[in-house]
Amino acid sequence: MGRPSESPNDRITDDCGWKIEQGESMKRGCRSWPKCFTVVLLLAACGGTSAADIQVLSTNGMKHALEKLAPEFETATKHKLVLQFAPAADMKGRIEKGEPFDLTFLTSVAIDDLIKQGRLVAATRTDIAKVGAGVAIRRGASRPDMTTTDTFKRTMLGARSITYVSTGATGATMRKAFEQLGIADEMKAKTRLVSGISAAAAVAKGDAELGFSVISEILGVEGVEFAGPLPPEVQVYLVFPAAVSSNARSPDAAESFIRFLTTPTAVSVIRAQGMEPGGQ
Repeated sequence: MGRPSESPNDRITDDCGWKIEQGESMKRGCRSWPKCFTVVLLLAACGGTSAADIQVLSTNGMKHALEKLAPEFETATKHKLVLQFAPAADMKGRIEKGEPFDLTFLTSVAIDDLIKQGRLVAATRTDIAKVGAGVAIRRGASRPDMTTTDTFKRTMLGARSITYVSTGATGATMRKAFEQLGIADEMKAKTRLVSGISAAAAVAKGDAELGFSVISEILGVEGVEFAGPLPPEVQVYLVFPAAVSSNARSPDAAESFIRFLTTPTAVSVIRAQGMEPGGQ
């Protein structure tokens, strides 16, 4: 006997290219709950939206996570993410000068100020990740002791050189920490500010012994190791929200990417990059 013909209700094809078979076939294909949840959410997010180029301006702190997640989102939705990265302060300045974009990921302070300026849609503001600052060392170097404030202070005083991005949020954190520890003058003489390159990349090149940045900017950089976070007494956490531009050309597609970043698949990648999902 031939296979019974399919009724239109036996197969659903959504606007994003996904095909979901109902009945037993669907049960067999949905053995992984997180993955199926992601599929369902993406279907809801992009149904009825044609493929679009999404212009994304992001802080460097989200770089590795977004680059890892972009291919899955693009495959699922047929949208294309055009990603650009820079320190949050630099990216905020570009937005204030009128650079066109659809979606941005910056620090909470930067996002909230841009909302007040009317450049971002307040209703789309969503906390994506929270991260602390840490230290990068060259691969194979001795791991410094930073478990307590006292050992951290001794490590700083014993370091030959340190680096952080001149306009990065971590720079303000480190300057405040050094003042708090009473070693601001000593550390100023050892500090090498960098621009156009991450602190971790500078350490990999041998430009400094220790590099300071948010942890998500250290993990995955070739030639360096994550030596550890700052001690709790001087640690400062940053939250990276996303928000859609008030003048976005593809606002619906941009919002679908924000929703994708809350799925179990995306959350696991965010955690793997040294961050916690959301802003808690």
